[in-house]
Amino acid sequence: MRKLIKNGLVINEGKQFIGNILITNDLIIEISEQEIEITNETEIIDASGKLVIPGVIDDQVHFREPGLTHKATIYSESKAAVAGGITSFMEMPNTNPQTTTIELLNEKFEIAKNQSLANFSFYLGATNDNIYELLKVNPKTVCGIKVFMGSSTGNMLVDNPLSLSQIFEKSPILVATHCEDEKTISENTKKFKEKYGEKLPFHFHPLIRSEEACFKSSSFAVELAKKYGTRLHVLHLSTEKELALFQNDIPSEQKRITAEVCVHHLWFSQEDYDKFGSKIKWNPAVKKESDREALRKALILNKLDVIATDHAPHTIEEKNNPYFSAPSGGPLVQHALQAMLELEKQGVISLELLVEKMCHAPAKIFQIEKRGFLRKGYKADIVIIDRSESQVIEKENILYKCKWSPFEGEIFHSKIEKTFVNGHLAFDNGIFYENKMGEMLTFDR
Repeated sequence: MRKLIKNGLVINEGKQFIGNILITNDLIIEISEQEIEITNETEIIDASGKLVIPGVIDDQVHFREPGLTHKATIYSESKAAVAGGITSFMEMPNTNPQTTTIELLNEKFEIAKNQSLANFSFYLGATNDNIYELLKVNPKTVCGIKVFMGSSTGNMLVDNPLSLSQIFEKSPILVATHCEDEKTISENTKKFKEKYGEKLPFHFHPLIRSEEACFKSSSFAVELAKKYGTRLHVLHLSTEKELALFQNDIPSEQKRITAEVCVHHLWFSQEDYDKFGSKIKWNPAVKKESDREALRKALILNKLDVIATDHAPHTIEEKNNPYFSAPSGGPLVQHALQAMLELEKQGVISLELLVEKMCHAPAKIFQIEKRGFLRKGYKADIVIIDRSESQVIEKENILYKCKWSPFEGEIFHSKIEKTFVNGHLAFDNGIFYENKMGEMLTFDR
């Protein structure tokens, strides 16, 4: 039960160093640049020439269980996540039934305890009339309240101003919002449908779910949060204009209002719709190249606090429909870390900042207990990455239940070699060890 990860290039808390990490059971018990004394019973893992980082924490996924398991399951998608270096996830409520009561929330936790290879938490979904359920939430075990301020997959739109005010005023924990203005989207949809009919080209998606729709809703959420002192986390920012709403002059963990960006908004741009079509149809939409560049810069400036995936799989048959019938969302957890490492290779982001935004910051702003860092006494969620080996993304190595990826055909110049979840080697060079499941995340609140 003792393991020593030796001689890896450790990326942690803004530093790089060749170091050694000693694990006993589920905890890191020593991390050092010096040799660590070990007993004969210690298993040695040589990480020479490899990167060693904390496990990635993804604060926004849709694993589709219960009710939509033809698309994905907690088991299948957590397996893909672990293969991608994601050791903890927070899952959204737009399942079937929608997770809008404590009873339904607890049912999800039970599924995950038996099926998830990664650590887990679940959002409780807000509606126009479930404020009393929200007040029952346990801040120690539930990551947040999810509010759809624009409709998306599952149509959990909360559009009653009084309900929104009550949620923002009374929520006992962090409120996470999907921000797109419904009226603006409806008006844009009507206009484009009248002009182009049902076979609208996908490159009109960012004009329907427009910059105006995003900014109008995000600014309203920020206004409500400031009025009521709400701990607000705005999900998947997609426009340059919205960035003006957020601070960059204090550390993320000290902010009352934080913001997330997703991998696809950092990778793709409006120029890609003609090539990828529905495969890059997300809500909010991938927008202009200038928006993508602004989002990348905002990470460096600390206006954006977290990088997540918004992993939201659909079957390829569902995606291969005309614009108005094709659902929004796509699978990302298996390749998100590799994609960000590719952006690091291109000079877009440093390794230290990548780890800050994908590992440290989610732990800090959600107040997750003893995760997100390589520290003595913390859970041993650790990823070893081989940057000397490239990987082509193709159907044969895709683990999602839906069996497709927007990155198909992409060559990534890194490979996730090993993933430890609570000290357990869950993934090793394509082989999974499923004799131990992940744990429920707990929160220091």
